[in-house]
Amino acid sequence: MAKLPPQGSAQSLVRRTPWPQSTSRPVVTPLQPSVVYASPDPDALDAQYRDGTGYTYAREGHPNASVLATKIDALEGATGGIITGSGMSAVGAVFLGCLKAGDHVLGGDQLYGRTLRLMTQDLPRFGIETSLADPTDSAAMRAAIRPNTRLIVVEVISNPTLRIADMEGIIALARDTGALLAVDNTFTTPRLYRPFDHGADIVIHSVTKLLAGHSDALLGYVAARDGDLARAIRDAAVTFGLSPSPFDCWLAERGLHSFDIRLDRAERNAAALADALAGCAGVTRVIYPGRQDHPDHNRAAGLLGGRGGNMVSFEISGGRRAANAFTRAASQIAFAPTLGDVGTTLSHPASSSHRIMTPQARAALGMSEGFFRVSVGIEEPEILIPEMVRAAEASQRA
Repeated sequence: MAKLPPQGSAQSLVRRTPWPQSTSRPVVTPLQPSVVYASPDPDALDAQYRDGTGYTYAREGHPNASVLATKIDALEGATGGIITGSGMSAVGAVFLGCLKAGDHVLGGDQLYGRTLRLMTQDLPRFGIETSLADPTDSAAMRAAIRPNTRLIVVEVISNPTLRIADMEGIIALARDTGALLAVDNTFTTPRLYRPFDHGADIVIHSVTKLLAGHSDALLGYVAARDGDLARAIRDAAVTFGLSPSPFDCWLAERGLHSFDIRLDRAERNAAALADALAGCAGVTRVIYPGRQDHPDHNRAAGLLGGRGGNMVSFEISGGRRAANAFTRAASQIAFAPTLGDVGTTLSHPASSSHRIMTPQARAALGMSEGFFRVSVGIEEPEILIPEMVRAAEASQRA
């Protein structure tokens, strides 16, 4: 049994006790909540800052973040990725680290709602030009390129309409123009698509979602292929304090251990749910990349290796009144603006992720008041599917 060093007088209790030494090691990653780390002398501290080794202050990095980043790096085929305090802070770190006044950013027009807000309302305040184009049409993206385009930002599977970006065309566009390409890989995860394998420059994740998987850790991740770019993004994250909680990193690492098993089961459930909803009265549209009627089915099959993921979107007739009835009837399914949990969650973009858009703008992207996004979990399909079907029937009775 490991022994603690002897204690002195009561006055010594304010001194930190050295960590117990042991010839064995913990099987589970220890949680290290310390904000500060003591160095032996100024020369050693100088060496740490110069060489980027060890830890000094948790805003600049801590062990639990390093462990988690290394594991996600392995999934994405990356090196030197960093963990941030949320998915949006990862997006923010990319913009802060890569852009300056006078640059132009081109984004897919179906990005996550807060990313759209950041591009359309916030970046212009700092003298950064932005525009949006349809990522399923690389010709439309090319037409939106400007001489000062510094960065292109897309999602492989759009949120929440589940359209599939023309990644081959967009990657060629970035290569031809010299623009950096950042891919938000939250929906696809490295289990379906690895952006660096195809030529992307930057990969972003909301770790909160499928990677952590339990709706109890708020984190982001970002990695860059180029070392200088990676350092610029890291410096921005440190300077602006986009730091992650050690406890959240510890939770996310635990969740990551079952990531592939969870995703595979949820994907099977999603395919079954999509087929069941397609046969329901009042369901006017079902969007799932694995279905033959998906508008980008062939592209999805090629990019995602025949997989469809765990996200399903659908539309019911009857507008907001029917939408309210649907969510009330599906009382055992969490109606919440999130995704990637072990349990199925139901989201209504018009009242959550895309509420900042006008009804006309949402309609142009195919999001009506009856449009829902489902993050399918790992429940038994015999429980999940009947409840969703009953909710669809209830929405039409309303």
